[in-house]
Amino acid sequence: MVKLGGALVCLLVVAMDVAAGILAIQAETEQNKVKHLRLWIFECRDPSHTAVKLGLGAAALLAIGHVLTNLLGGCSCVCSQDEFARSSPNRQLSLACLLFTWVILAIGLGMLVVGIMWNNKSRASCGFSQHHLLSIGGILCFVHALFCVAYYVSSSAAQTEEQGKHGV
Repeated sequence: MVKLGGALVCLLVVAMDVAAGILAIQAETEQNKVKHLRLWIFECRDPSHTAVKLGLGAAALLAIGHVLTNLLGGCSCVCSQDEFARSSPNRQLSLACLLFTWVILAIGLGMLVVGIMWNNKSRASCGFSQHHLLSIGGILCFVHALFCVAYYVSSSAAQTEEQGKHGV
């Protein structure tokens, strides 16, 4: 039963991150449909409210998937470098994946938010061209899904390993 629950958690997180990636790429497509004026690296563009809504949905799904992974993956606490070196390979992999999920979340969510904010501005505010922020954020959603699954699996293996050591 535990393996089935773990598989369902992984599928849920992957589904949320894939949906976030698809929404972000669709937001980029909607953003490219609006009328714009481009001069070398400067660009003026009409706002696309559809792109903003899709981008917000993608950002929300990415954040919810990350929170779900961290809550259900358990607590992986290592207080020192020596403790990290002495810990099992599963625990080390778990911590590395946890670090990568946080980095990918920060970069991906940042790109989505900047893409949303830039797209929400009116045509009167022109600036540097910021192409593909939403689609790159969407691609990072897919990468986030991979690291979340790796974190959950390695964290579960480390917890099972710890319970076996302590005879629980």
